[in-house]
Formats: sequence, C-alpha cells, structure tokens
Amino acid sequence: MIRLFAIAGYVYQSLLAIVLIFAISHLLPAADYTNFSLALASSQLLCVLMFEWLQLAGLRFLAAAGEAEAARLRTSLFAAGFFSAIALVAVGSSASLISALAPGVVAVGLGVAVLQGATDLYFLAVRLSDRLGTASILMAVRATALLAGAVTGALVAGTAQATLLGIAAGHAAVLLVGVIAHRAPLQAVSLRTMLAHWAEFCRYGMLAAGASVIHLSVPVMLRFIVISRLGATGAGAGFSIALDLLQRPFWVLNAAIHTVSYPDVVRDFEHGSDAKARRSTGQMFDFMICATIVLLGGLIGFIPDAGRILLPQPSLDGFLATAPIVALFCFLHTHLQATLAVVPHLEKLAPRLVAVAAGQLVIVVTGSAIASATGVSPTGTVACASAVTALAILLALGPTIRFHAILRWGLTIEAAVAGILIGSLAVLPSLPPAWLAGKLALAATATALVAWRGDFLMLARRD
Repeated sequence: MIRLFAIAGYVYQSLLAIVLIFAISHLLPAADYTNFSLALASSQLLCVLMFEWLQLAGLRFLAAAGEAEAARLRTSLFAAGFFSAIALVAVGSSASLISALAPGVVAVGLGVAVLQGATDLYFLAVRLSDRLGTASILMAVRATALLAGAVTGALVAGTAQATLLGIAAGHAAVLLVGVIAHRAPLQAVSLRTMLAHWAEFCRYGMLAAGASVIHLSVPVMLRFIVISRLGATGAGAGFSIALDLLQRPFWVLNAAIHTVSYPDVVRDFEHGSDAKARRSTGQMFDFMICATIVLLGGLIGFIPDAGRILLPQPSLDGFLATAPIVALFCFLHTHLQATLAVVPHLEKLAPRLVAVAAGQLVIVVTGSAIASATGVSPTGTVACASAVTALAILLALGPTIRFHAILRWGLTIEAAVAGILIGSLAVLPSLPPAWLAGKLALAATATALVAWRGDFLMLARRD
C-alpha cells in the first residue's frame, strides 16, 4: 500500500508541475516566460552536473547496504554534497559570464540549483532509510510549495527573477521540513573512510552522472536551437511551454517506477539468483515501457484540449504545432536515458552510459542545427531530433538484450494499441462537455485494462 501511495504522490507532483507551467505562462509575459524557462532549465542542468553523481552513487550503494554501513555512507554522501554545492556556485558563476540572462536571474537560478540538489539528496537518504511513505509525503509537499512560491513571485512582481525566487523559497522551506520530519541516521567516519567512500562514489557515480548531464543537455540544446530561430515571441513561448510541460510527466512517471522498483532490482542483482534478477528487472521494464506508452497516448490525445482551455492566446499556436512531436521526443529520450540504462547501471558499465549519451547529444544537436539552418519548421526540427534518438536507442540495446530480462512482449503490444486508441481521441471534439467526459472514460478504461493485464497494481503493492 505504501508503494501505491508513493506512485500517487508522484502523480500528484506531475499534476502540480503541469499546473505550474500553465499558471506561470499566464502570469508572465511571453519574453519573461521564455527567460524563466531558459533559466530554470539551465539551473536543473547545473544541479544534475554537480549532484547527480551523488544521487546515482547513493542509490546504487545505499540500496544494498546494511544499517551500520548505510549510516556511514550517508555521512560521506552529505559531506560530498556540501562540497558539490560550493563547486556548483563556482561553475555556475563562471558560466554566467557568457549568458544572455540578467545577472539577478542567474544568481537566483544558481540558488535554485543548490537547493534542489540538497533537497533531492536528503529525500533520497530518507527513502533509502525504509521511509518511503515519509519521502513521498515530503516530495508532494515540495511540489505544493514550489507551485505556491512560483505563483506568488509571478503575481507580486511579474518577472522571471521573482518567479525563480519563489521556487527557491519553496525548496528551502521543504528541506527544513524534511530535516525536522526525519533525521536520516548518520555515523561518524574517519577521513580515510570518507575518502574511500568518495573514491567509490566517483568511480561509479561520476561517469554515470556524466551520462545524465549529457542526456539532460539534449533537450536544453534543442530548446536553444529552436528558440534561436523563433526568438522571445509567442511562438517561442509556445514551444518552450510544450517542452517544459511534456518532459515532466515522463520524468515523474519514470522516477515513481524507479522509486518503488529499482531498490529491489539492485538487491536481487547483488544477492539473488540470476533468474530472480532477470525476472525483477523484466517486471520493471514492463512497468516502464507500458506505462509510458499509455502516457504518450494520453498526452497526444488530451494536451491539445488542455492547451486550448488553459494557455494564453499568443502562445497557443506555437504550442499546438509542436506539442505532439515534442511528446514523442520526450518518450524516446526517457527510454534512452532511463530504461536502456538500467542494465549498464546494475553492471556498473558507466563508460558505456557516457558513450551512449554523448552519441545522442552529437547526433541530435547536429541534425537539429542543420534542419533549423536549412529552414525546416520547429516541428520538423523536433521530428529530426526524435528520429536520431530512435536510432540511438537501436544502437544502445546490446547490454539489455544480453541480460535476457524476462519481458512480456504481448503486453507491450496491448499497451501500444491502448496508447494509439487514446492518442486518436485528439481528432474527436471536446465540446459539448459530454464528449470530453466520454473521451476521458474511454481513456481511463483502456489504461485500467493495461494496468490489470500487466498486474502493475500488485507489483506496486509488493512489500
């Protein structure tokens, strides 16, 4: 039941993130929203650059550690996080010298990156202290605080800087609440032990995080390529909204499945039989692939309706033109970054992760830049990025195929049929309201059938 609660918490976060994007797009002028979006994306990239290596190392090592060893690892993890925060500020300050954003926006964006990284690291420690329910509540509270802070900043000042300041305040408040709600057990370690832990974190975490940073750079670079052509216009804001909006559901759903499944996969890989490891990994793949296929169909089927209802008119055309292909790109990008990385993470093949990520970045940036420079529309540019990402997926399948995880291909086909059915609802009208209600009922029925056929609710409830 706690796992179902955790998944529901991630869904809640995703919904609030969508509400935040719609709200801020209304409260800020198009130029300010574009600057806000660029600054937030850049701060998240810096956060991943400086903290992701600790997130990945902590998840990989803490999940399989005993109680006493976990307490020592957490001490080393938090100490490394402190120095990473200092490095983040130094790197971000240097990078800001070549940024076109205002210095105030850059400074607040750096604060957001530090606070987000610290909060994510602490919540990871809480979750891996067998406090999944507590961690889920804290993350849901953070989503609420971020929405409240961002909306307050946008309402009070109506600028990108004030909106980012509200987000920073939300992170800080919830970090304080988290420390009060649960003190993650720590144990003092000698400098020699801490350095040994850091060496282990670096050997695995640095390369794995490097892959995450490179993967995260792909949509950021794609954003810059498209925006450099569209400029800070309504069309540019519409594309930015589409990318901001449609990345989030895939990321949140993937994070939810990882939260409830990945620690068990690590334990089975480290301490169980080969057959058990393949079975649990295959169940996780089923969950990830089928859930995201249905999600893709839902986004294509209903996001245009939501855009027409909730988006400001200047941004609407740019959003509607790019949203479906952006959704496809985010789907493919998520599976290259997350699903195909599971087996290399288990086998600690971090150099391969970096090679795959670097390959995707090169071909996406090259293809998108050429497409944009030759006059291809933003939709065509994102389609090019999607095609080369699909090619990268095919080239990166080797370790996953060799692992022989037990997959249910029939279930995947059923999920694809359900996704196509739900996506095709976009061609039907949403007015009068009875039509929209019927579309929602049909989509809910198809989703429930896939969940029932895959036994995903029982998988999420497994203790």
